Amino acid sequence: MLAMLALPVQAEPVLRIGNGPEPESLDPQRMSSVSALNIARDLYEGLTRIGPDGRALPAAAQGWQVGDGGRRYTFQLRPGLRWSNGEPLTAEDFAAGLRRLVDPRTGAPFAQLLSCIVNAQAISEGRARPEQLAVWALGPSQVQILLRAPTPYLPSLLAHPASFPTYRPALARYGREFARPGRLVGNGAFRLDQWVVQGQIELVRNPHYWDDDRTALDRVRYVPSDDVAAELKRYRAGELDVSSEIPLVQAPQLRARLGDELHVATYLGSYFYGFNMERAPLAAQPGLRRALAMVIDRELIVAKVMNGLARPAYGWVPPGVSGYAPQSVDWAAWPMARRLAEARRLYAAAGYTPAHPLRVELRYNTHDDHKRIATVVAAMWKQTLGVEATLIHEENKVFLAKRRLRRETQIFRAAWIGDYDDASSFLDVLAGDNGRNDTGWRDPQYDALLAAAATEADPARRAGLLAEAERRALDALPVIPIYWYVSKHLVKPYVRGWRDNLLDYHYGKDLSLAPG
Repeated sequence: MLAMLALPVQAEPVLRIGNGPEPESLDPQRMSSVSALNIARDLYEGLTRIGPDGRALPAAAQGWQVGDGGRRYTFQLRPGLRWSNGEPLTAEDFAAGLRRLVDPRTGAPFAQLLSCIVNAQAISEGRARPEQLAVWALGPSQVQILLRAPTPYLPSLLAHPASFPTYRPALARYGREFARPGRLVGNGAFRLDQWVVQGQIELVRNPHYWDDDRTALDRVRYVPSDDVAAELKRYRAGELDVSSEIPLVQAPQLRARLGDELHVATYLGSYFYGFNMERAPLAAQPGLRRALAMVIDRELIVAKVMNGLARPAYGWVPPGVSGYAPQSVDWAAWPMARRLAEARRLYAAAGYTPAHPLRVELRYNTHDDHKRIATVVAAMWKQTLGVEATLIHEENKVFLAKRRLRRETQIFRAAWIGDYDDASSFLDVLAGDNGRNDTGWRDPQYDALLAAAATEADPARRAGLLAEAERRALDALPVIPIYWYVSKHLVKPYVRGWRDNLLDYHYGKDLSLAPG
């Protein structure tokens, strides 16, 4: 047993983390993928962080005060904060990072995250200047934020990497190329040492970090991979200490053989297919979209494809979100026979027959599990409706770029991971002006409901507005919810400090390696 807990033999101890697809950027305001956000939480630090129980905790800020009936937050920075190059870090650096996030010139995917702040929406839409964002540096050590309405989850929002500060001298000198080795200056527990594309991203301990004395690791290595089976081989060969996920087909064997190394936990994430709502024929035919959604047997996918490592999804907001009752499509409880009959009726009403079938392209980023799910869904569409779906897989960066441009895509695989524990974290992404709404769906009434919820102080009335918005989205179906995630990692026994949690946040500063 002692031998099993011993560290692998390495020239220098380093925590090696499988991290899924190659990150598209290490610029906190321009990144969007889970793999990039994982690394950002080690390279940078916001005013707050998320604890294992999902609550916001002090980080670069040592605390905060709330005034004006919950609309004004004042964050007090810790004394002596420094960038990774040793230069002082001030309140203006945090304020500048928030202004950069909402500045439309940045092209930030998560700009909508700050819509609760006064003037943020107008700035994102080009109707106001970034300097008009209601965020101020009150001297070198205080950041003040004024909100449109009480937003009790603001501290959780500020733990998201999109809100993190960026080192302005590097940004001014290098522009969008600042987030590279030798240029990137952060304020997190680690700094960027090496980035080998499709190889590894190596971080080294930042001695200027305010809590460096309690940081145990000297190095963290993030290893990208689009091939989850290959990642598992590396884990079992002792080349990785943590996996990003596991191959679904091997879940039963891994449960039996690796026991406590397999960590499965409830996760605030949704797996879905999105429609390009700017291209015919799907954009103009809600009945056709409804037919495609109805014939997908989610229980079968979860049981057979996912090996039980998911939950069937019939709504957009996952269960478990604080203060919210998730909604579902009106046919969720129908027997499958009734669903199939209605889907066939809708398909025929849209003008499709066996002699004239719907032909569509279903795109997904390269990954064995995405391929398996797409293959199963395409077979369901073919067998029940006669749809002829062409499966197209693409490297992650290419896939994401095409998805956002909405020129080639028809139906695409996607996922949304909650940025904070609130229903708006999911509902906001379908807003017409949200940079992450890759469907292009725009519904003025849906947007009006979200806007009303954003200024509603009463929690019950706010939840009602959000629920009404979700029902409207489920009626329109710009997306097909398929399943809700669970997090699933393999973690070596000698990794200390790992805590499963709803958001699946794991900070390198909290982890350590047991001595051999």
